[in-house]
Amino acid sequence: MILPRKRFQIKKANVELEPQEILLDALVAKNQETGPSSYQLEVPLRRKAIIGFWFCFIFAMIAIIARAFQFQIANHNELSEMAQRNKFISSTVKAQRGVIYDNDYKQLVFNKSTFNLVADKAKLERENENPDQLIDNLTKLLGMNSSEIKEIIKEDDENEVVVSKDLDYQTLLIFESSSSQFQGFKIKNETIRDYRDSYSMSHLLGYFRKTGQSSGLENLYSSYLAAKPGELLYERDANGDITSEKIMSLPESGKSLVLYLDSGLQDILYRSLKIKLKDIGATKGAAIAMDPKTGGILAMVSLPSYDNNMFAGEISVKDWEKLENDKSNPLLNRAISSKYPTGSTIKPLIAAAALQEHIITPNTTVNCTGRIVVDNPWDKENPYVFNDWATHGVVNVKSAIAESCNVFFFTAGAGYKSFKGLGVTKIKEYLDKFGWESITGIDLPGEISGFVPDPEWKKERYDTIWYPGDTYNLSIGQGYLAATPLEVVTSFAAIANGGKLLKPQIVKEIVDENKKMIEEFQSEVVKNNFIDSDNLQIVRQGMREAVTYGSSVTLNSLPVKVASKTGTAEIGKKNYYHNWVTAFAPYDDPEIVITVIAESVQGLHTVTLPVAKEVLNWYFNRNNPPPLVESTSTENLPTMEE
Repeated sequence: MILPRKRFQIKKANVELEPQEILLDALVAKNQETGPSSYQLEVPLRRKAIIGFWFCFIFAMIAIIARAFQFQIANHNELSEMAQRNKFISSTVKAQRGVIYDNDYKQLVFNKSTFNLVADKAKLERENENPDQLIDNLTKLLGMNSSEIKEIIKEDDENEVVVSKDLDYQTLLIFESSSSQFQGFKIKNETIRDYRDSYSMSHLLGYFRKTGQSSGLENLYSSYLAAKPGELLYERDANGDITSEKIMSLPESGKSLVLYLDSGLQDILYRSLKIKLKDIGATKGAAIAMDPKTGGILAMVSLPSYDNNMFAGEISVKDWEKLENDKSNPLLNRAISSKYPTGSTIKPLIAAAALQEHIITPNTTVNCTGRIVVDNPWDKENPYVFNDWATHGVVNVKSAIAESCNVFFFTAGAGYKSFKGLGVTKIKEYLDKFGWESITGIDLPGEISGFVPDPEWKKERYDTIWYPGDTYNLSIGQGYLAATPLEVVTSFAAIANGGKLLKPQIVKEIVDENKKMIEEFQSEVVKNNFIDSDNLQIVRQGMREAVTYGSSVTLNSLPVKVASKTGTAEIGKKNYYHNWVTAFAPYDDPEIVITVIAESVQGLHTVTLPVAKEVLNWYFNRNNPPPLVESTSTENLPTMEE
């Protein structure tokens, strides 16, 4: 029921009061002692309350103004920059790393997209009550043993561990469709390097990892191969929605390398050396093929080798430790990073030096009786005896090279009786000219130099004098002498090309993604004319005779004329030798020089000559290449002839 309003209005002193006002005043007046005549209709705020209110208001305004001052003036630049960062976000656009081609533009290195299964160890423990059961379920998908997965996760110190690499398409689809069941595991998409013929070229090409670690050509030419990523800039509003995008920079693919390398030759050289080493129970060796006209490296092999694709993605701790602890050191590039006594390989260089210094002439002869006997000034009753490997009779410089006669080079190098030899100082001088004691400058990391001893070094190292026997040993490539396979092939290239010592070069050109040449590497002559051409021709003839009737006669059946020199170096282990050969062909206009070394060959079997023969036979018959021959025993292998 609604009461009429007028009925409840009270009039006093011409003032109308509403009912609610009466109620409010009643509450105020409830505890007052004064009579009705003093009732107040409104109760004003106390003065202190009003002052307090104003103080709070003023303080709040001061705080707001101060904060505004801080935002707008004091920290304007910093906050403006933060606002811009919040307003704009950038995104990287990936570009591809440059690739590598052989001399015929056959691609040797690729960029491969791969999907890896990664375990997040922290998330795996945090979001799963029974991680072991989860891993057991995962094994059905991956086809792996659960204990294997657990060991991989446990052994790696990183939080994120690659459990399975390069997932196939079917596995990838199954995992993605059921990923909610595998909390703590995820798929990571990466671009990695893919190396074809990885074992045969691993020491040459090297590897590149996503972490930036690299080796080989991937390391030395990384500044060319490296890609430059592009950048996209997105603008967004206060709600975080993208309003526009802008290309800040375009991605640039890395430049690519074109090598002097003949990939077919590389393959045949690798397989031939590996088979021949296996035939005799050996594992270590190296081989290099070089163009004597340009210095270009046509092939380079080091055994044992390794799979550089292991390093392209995530290499497990187990795999790394296996490589690192391998006593045969497969990571070592023996072609450029190991040095060895050369044995008779040195003899053509000693011959060139003796001819150049007029110690001998083409007509100088020595009667080889199988040894020389040298007086011992400290013990007349016990003279020094230096043996040859055979009795050669009367030889000149060409036949001495062909038959690898020690007595001739004892005489030419160290002298004998009234015959004055080169002596240690001149031998060292000419070996240095041939590059046997200096870095060649090849475009690969890790090269070392060989070593040629002298009396001063021996005194400092062993605190003893240089004996005549030291010079005799040096004259035939024994004693303290050591050279790298690269130094040997480079020095023989100078004999083959008429006297130019060339800097060995692997990369021929830098090209863009359309194979347009950007930069070309020209041949570089390190030394020239340090041996007269007539003297070099005598040495060349001696190496040719080594093939027609001498120590390399097995090469005489090849379809082109070949010149060669073998070497058998004692290594201080009874009945074990380093086995060498260096050959060039065609003899009249050489286009390839090949040096092969086999480490620690037991007995008198030769490994390197069969390799050289097989490789040169393929090289000059590449349109109809003969098959590789793998022996089942050592009975049919040729024996050393020195």
